[in-house]
Amino acid sequence: MSVPRIALTPGEPAGIGPELCARLARGHPRAELVLVADAGLIRQRAGLAPAPYDPRRPAQAGALRLLQVGLAAPSRPGHLDPANAPYVLETLGRACDACLAGEFQALVTGPVHKGVINDAGRPFSGHTEFLAERAQAWPVMMLTAPGLRVALATTHLPLRAVADAITRERLERVLRILHRDLRRRFALPAPRILVCGLNPHAGEGGHLGREEREIIGPLLEALRREGMALVGPLPADTLFVPRHLEHADAVLAMYHDQGLPVLKHLGFGRAVNVTLGLPMVRTSVDHGVALDLAGTGRADPGSLRAALDLAVELAGRS
Repeated sequence: MSVPRIALTPGEPAGIGPELCARLARGHPRAELVLVADAGLIRQRAGLAPAPYDPRRPAQAGALRLLQVGLAAPSRPGHLDPANAPYVLETLGRACDACLAGEFQALVTGPVHKGVINDAGRPFSGHTEFLAERAQAWPVMMLTAPGLRVALATTHLPLRAVADAITRERLERVLRILHRDLRRRFALPAPRILVCGLNPHAGEGGHLGREEREIIGPLLEALRREGMALVGPLPADTLFVPRHLEHADAVLAMYHDQGLPVLKHLGFGRAVNVTLGLPMVRTSVDHGVALDLAGTGRADPGSLRAALDLAVELAGRS
């Protein structure tokens, strides 16, 4: 099998420290890594000077290359600068476009600071939405940790907007993408998916909300008749226990903070964010920019290691 070529965008330049670059310097034994970043920034933070990326050369396992995108302004560890928001977005755009063109077999993204990008006047709700718009796809956000996968019906929405977003059309699309990509990307021939209710106690028979009876439940029943192995809607406060999870391949949570705190408690630092529904493989770390740790040498690169490993594994199945 040919060696996959994996693009990596390091993310917010103020958050890049020596741990990231030390991890990258080791490369990956089964893939070529291509940093989409500013060469001077990488050299300054870690003394690395990767060879320029050349798409005409065959990928080489263990190699580290660099696709140059220049900073808009000098960057200091831990100090955000809205002037570099266009740089962050350009690294993402360049990497995404190269994946869509078939140059890279997967994309791994480092953390970005959404607030500073918006402060620069560039509307940005997250990697997931940015990449989906660029690829003209419908995204499904899923995080994985040892022993658990949690997908989201809605992603970066204010809590007061979640109930209005839980429609039959949205849930059906999300569940079909989740089911398809668990089969295609994760090699699960008949995935069993547990589905959370939206309301406490999954609506308490309609007394604490009617979304379970009017939207979620009827949709699950219709999809079960098609052969999908769906269980729910289940109360989220008792779903994440061993007797339910033992035979489950994934959980679908209705909103961001319903499912992700459980997953991050289980595997923070080892978890990986995967965007399903894209015409390419995309993984990311499970944490933010950690500006207080930037440049200190104390950040943990464990999630980056896990994101790289999973990207290589999924690229091999694509």
